[in-house]
Amino acid sequence: MKTIISSSSILTFILLFFSFNKTSCFKYRHYYKWDIEYMFWCPDCVENVVIGINGEFPGPTIRARAGDTVHIDVTNKLHTEGVVIHWHGIQQKGTPWADGTASISQCAINPGETFTYRFTLDKAGTYFYHGHYGMQRSAGLYGFVIVDVAEGKSESFPYDDEINLLLSDWWHQSSHHQEVRLSSNPMRWIGEPQSLLINGRGQYNSTEYSKPSLTCQLQCTRAILKVEPNKTYRLRIASTTTLASLNLAIAGHKMRVVEADGNYVKEFDTDDLYIYSGESYSVLLTTNHKPRNYAISITQVARDSKTSPAITILNYKGVHVDEHFLSPSSAPKWNDYARAKMFSNKIVARDRTPRPPSKYHRRIILLNTQNTMNGFTKWAINNVSLVLPATPYLGAIKYGVRDAFDQTSPPENFPYNYDVMKPPLNPNTTVGNGVYELGYMTVVDVILQNANMINKDTSEVHPWHLHGHDFWVLGYGEGKFTEKDEAKFNRKNPPLRNTIVVFPHGWTALRFVADNPGVWAFHCHIEPHLHLGMGVIFAEAVHRVHHIPSQAISCGLIGRKYVEMTILKGSNVSTIPVPVPAPIDHSKSQSQSSLAPAPTP
Repeated sequence: MKTIISSSSILTFILLFFSFNKTSCFKYRHYYKWDIEYMFWCPDCVENVVIGINGEFPGPTIRARAGDTVHIDVTNKLHTEGVVIHWHGIQQKGTPWADGTASISQCAINPGETFTYRFTLDKAGTYFYHGHYGMQRSAGLYGFVIVDVAEGKSESFPYDDEINLLLSDWWHQSSHHQEVRLSSNPMRWIGEPQSLLINGRGQYNSTEYSKPSLTCQLQCTRAILKVEPNKTYRLRIASTTTLASLNLAIAGHKMRVVEADGNYVKEFDTDDLYIYSGESYSVLLTTNHKPRNYAISITQVARDSKTSPAITILNYKGVHVDEHFLSPSSAPKWNDYARAKMFSNKIVARDRTPRPPSKYHRRIILLNTQNTMNGFTKWAINNVSLVLPATPYLGAIKYGVRDAFDQTSPPENFPYNYDVMKPPLNPNTTVGNGVYELGYMTVVDVILQNANMINKDTSEVHPWHLHGHDFWVLGYGEGKFTEKDEAKFNRKNPPLRNTIVVFPHGWTALRFVADNPGVWAFHCHIEPHLHLGMGVIFAEAVHRVHHIPSQAISCGLIGRKYVEMTILKGSNVSTIPVPVPAPIDHSKSQSQSSLAPAPTP
């Protein structure tokens, strides 16, 4: 006797099966759908053009827990240029193609195209995202990524509430204008920023512009951060500046530093905070002072700048909100590097932080120099100024496309007789795009060596950011690094960071483990310096990278046909998009993120 099963019965069975097996068949992800486009905005009360996301500037905040997977559909509506998004501080283990670096991990997203970033948030901390194509960070393409502790865990330090402070700088000239100036012969320096911004708001003080419109005033008026007395607030602070190094202070209040770049540190109190481009911190603020209005102020340091401070107001509950507020005491001198170094040396790891390996397998010394080439100004590393190729390194190395970039490894040191305290005797440089191939799981030391610039007695701060990794900061020093300086290394409690500063005429020593297969940028986070070639490329065990979406690497010498043909031959790169539910638009709320199930890839 035949048993007839209706289609409705099959559907009922499937629904029941999935309802009882949801945890094994689905992964929960945070879904975002972003449209990136130019729009008019008034960051500092002067109307200008910014890059916004879903009509917002700065972009929406992503918030999730450690271990969660996020899914962001990014549609490029810039019309005439590509775009990518880098998730600064997220290590992208298993998903190096989602690091968001044009010509390194992926192709730029063309106008009208949509690219899906899908990755796991590896650990709790304060992070941010920003454009990594041309100088789009200078155009305002950035926002926060807040990663809370995993479900069922709690922070090691108690607090009552949070305040997020995203710091940036702003020019009235467009990012395109800035790029052309920097690339001109001779170079036309972009100058200091017109304004500093806190959460996208600043006030440009000049009589050359008329009184801002009501719309402008709403977009640039100082933010009012309301707090209750006798509470502890966690301030999450990140700097996405194009150029500016900053000092942050809160009038009448001390701050307790608890986190740096997504890593917990040994807690210490401070009156003010030095923060360089690419860095992030968490500090605890206790509102135990007389109820009134207090200024949170950022000022520029490390450059002789006349840019006005940016101010936002800390408003105690019950106090009338007005323009009367207590200002911080005078800001530190812009060139008080001794004070800045004291702050950096206070940042050490807390007791439970993993210690670095005792020995290294390879040491790479990177000399930072300002140079010239046929009349053009360049920044170079070991006399090689980085020029990115048209074909992403990740795809080129994966498929052995040797013509895509220079196969010669860059220099790992510089001449012993080079005097870092004087201008270069020969300022000429070369350009290149070779990579440092790092052995998988090897321990790598990097010594960042700063040097005098072309002009006499000039050397600048350079904050360096490593993609795909954290590193241990072994120490800082003056002048030229020698092996004797190893005695100064902090081997007891070096902090873990992803961005670190090298001071003028000095060196900074780092150590990391090459444990993340992929291709990773390591560069100065000052946008004009990177634009002029101040960076290097590390490649690690690319043969271990699997399931690269074809859209990520189908440009340059790797066309889509090439990828598809490779798949037919049995490659593990997938051109078939993973089916997912319709994304939920998170642009309506920056503070909440709906959870939706998606099939396991």
